[in-house]
Amino acid sequence: MWTSGRMSNAKNLFGLGVSLYFWGLMDLTTTVLSGSARPLTEGQEDNLSDKLHQRMKRSWVWNQFFVLEEYTGTDPLYVGKLHSDMDRGDGSIKYILSGEGAGIVFTIDDTTGDIHAIQRLDREERSQYTLRAQALDRRTGRPMEPESEFIIKIQDINDNEPKFLDGPYVASVPEMSPVGTSVIQVTATDADDPTYGNSARVVYSILQGQPYFSVDSRTGLIRTALMNMDREAKEYYEVIIQAKDMGGQLGGLAGTTTVNISLSDVNDNPPRFPQKHYQMSVLESAPISSTVGRVVAKDLDEGINAEMKYSLVDGDGLDVFDINTDPNYQVGIITVRKPLSFESKKSYTLKVEGANPHLEMRFLNLGPFRDTTTVHISVEDVDEPPVFESSIYFVEVPEDVEIGTTIQIISAKDPDVTNNSIRYSIDRSSDPGRFFYVDITSGALMTARPLDREDISWHNITVLAMELNNPSQVGSVSVTVKVLDVNDNAPEFARFYEAFVCENAKAGQLIQTVSAIDRDDPQEGQHFYYSLAPEAANNPNFTLRDNQDNTAWILTRRSGFRQNEQSTFYLPILISDNGRPVLSSTGTLTVHVCSCDQEGVVMSCNAEAYVLPVSLSRGALIAILACIFVLLVLVLLILSMRRQRKQPYIIDEEENIHENIVRYDDEGGGEEDTEAFDIAAMWNPREAQLVVKNRQDMLPEIESLSRYVPQACIMDNNVHNYVLAKLYEADMDLWAPPFDSLQTYMFEGNGSVAESLSSLQSVTTDSDQSYDYLTDWGPRFKKLAEMYGATDSSGVLW
Repeated sequence: MWTSGRMSNAKNLFGLGVSLYFWGLMDLTTTVLSGSARPLTEGQEDNLSDKLHQRMKRSWVWNQFFVLEEYTGTDPLYVGKLHSDMDRGDGSIKYILSGEGAGIVFTIDDTTGDIHAIQRLDREERSQYTLRAQALDRRTGRPMEPESEFIIKIQDINDNEPKFLDGPYVASVPEMSPVGTSVIQVTATDADDPTYGNSARVVYSILQGQPYFSVDSRTGLIRTALMNMDREAKEYYEVIIQAKDMGGQLGGLAGTTTVNISLSDVNDNPPRFPQKHYQMSVLESAPISSTVGRVVAKDLDEGINAEMKYSLVDGDGLDVFDINTDPNYQVGIITVRKPLSFESKKSYTLKVEGANPHLEMRFLNLGPFRDTTTVHISVEDVDEPPVFESSIYFVEVPEDVEIGTTIQIISAKDPDVTNNSIRYSIDRSSDPGRFFYVDITSGALMTARPLDREDISWHNITVLAMELNNPSQVGSVSVTVKVLDVNDNAPEFARFYEAFVCENAKAGQLIQTVSAIDRDDPQEGQHFYYSLAPEAANNPNFTLRDNQDNTAWILTRRSGFRQNEQSTFYLPILISDNGRPVLSSTGTLTVHVCSCDQEGVVMSCNAEAYVLPVSLSRGALIAILACIFVLLVLVLLILSMRRQRKQPYIIDEEENIHENIVRYDDEGGGEEDTEAFDIAAMWNPREAQLVVKNRQDMLPEIESLSRYVPQACIMDNNVHNYVLAKLYEADMDLWAPPFDSLQTYMFEGNGSVAESLSSLQSVTTDSDQSYDYLTDWGPRFKKLAEMYGATDSSGVLW
């Protein structure tokens, strides 16, 4: 029988004796329980071994050993004692200890069975050890009793303070929360044994954070303790919580943690405008959706609670302005909704409202959560470009309109209060062919060249309007000109027709179908009429039948054609259209006589080859070619001499062909002096006498000089027609020399925009005259443009 004992000097604790009973076979009971030290015989041992393997049953129990942790003494700590009933105290029994910690943590006296702990024990590292004990015959080494297992438990002492493993904590609670609102629960753990004493019983308390928060001493739940905590007054709180073991009694160990608590925002502050009146200004030229100004309503809240919605609630500019909310900065942006006009209205007044879209019902008593302010907007005047009466012009013009005919009056005005005078011109990039001209003062749009619908049926030109006093202000309008068709093109064959007739052809046989085309496009559609030309009306060989579907048949009138008699016939056909007036043309049909088989299939249409007489020698051919060459040289010589004798177009009395000289006999006082203008200077006196038709000096179309022409001086339409016709005639005449151009000023002197024309001070005065307009005068003035026009760094004239 095993017995064990335990003594603890540290705490005067005694272990309970534990008996181990082993019930074996009945015939061995007396031997085991008698405690006799007599050794068993070999037969008995074998019999006992067999019995043990067959019917061994453990019916004994070891009680546990207990030992205090954290022993700090110098001697080994006594744990307990093992003892076998077979031990007679003579040292014949040897005790052996094995298992967890045997020989390292625990040792046993093999003679007495005393167990000691030789290392410092920590229950929090290991709370128990499982060991095995065995009693052996010291002499033979045979077990005296079966091996037994027992447990040594480490008894706890309060050597661990509570710890907040999840700390420090971060929590949030809405501002203005009621007292007792839960914030967060903190938990401290104690490594001591919770089943033994009060070492692990923790009590919570608050060291810092009163009077705002409280903590439940048992659960560690933190709650609000003060009402009406305002985030706008104080947002962050640092709370220190203590956990103490031993139920909070004196001598217990304690641990602390920090809880950072922030107040989250609620919508408890209404928005307010810091200004009750805003003054803004905007240019009348401001485009749609451009920003006029910004207003902002302050809200002490944040996030969604500070979101703002701005709107216009009153004022005389509700249809002219709009307001949008910037979601990033919560400001109201006032923008232009419709075009502004300083001349129509100079100022507006708006009433702007800013409101919170997200409200909380429990704080409505703190409202209203909206505010208003007044915005005064002044419209500032700007120098605006001229405005045309129509946004687009559409003109229909017949293609046979005469040069210089006014086809449309383009009218524009200065929208400003000053109402400056307007000068008109054409954007030449929209009219590269220079088909049109616009009067610089009246805006009369005229034709400058013949129009041809068949070449260009649509013209899209841009007319410019420029303020006289501020040339930088230019307005533009699009003018679409549709060229209407007139019957000015005669019909003609659709292609070159070549027919074939067989020698065995019968009378009335169809040899060709012809059709025609016409470049005109009459509204009622094309219809052509065919007939033989008058000179072929009685043609004995062929006849024509008009099919009335814009085609005609050519038929044979007789039979018996012979290739050797006449191999080719030329039949003139008259083609007329249905236009007004009726136009016609004559086309020629070439008919070849061919040899055909019985089915009418052409076999041969070749005419006899022309051969030179055999008697014509090579020398005769060379002589004929030499004569032809001499005749060509003589013709070229005669033409050259005729050109040299050709008289110039403008010849004055002194036979000076270089320039026209116009003398000014007076210099007057600006606009008051109108007698200096003589329109006869625009005509060549030689042409007035009808001596010879020469090129006239004329006033070209110069948009860049329009600032020198007064509004009151409007040239007669007949003069315009004449000038434009002569300009076109000169441009088309490739043999006309580029004579000097005469610029006629209707007034000059003091008070005139042109100022004095005297050249007395021209040597010492830097002229600001711009000659860029020379580039618009056409190819005849290219040399002058290169000499006087401005060039950029790349050498390109502009």
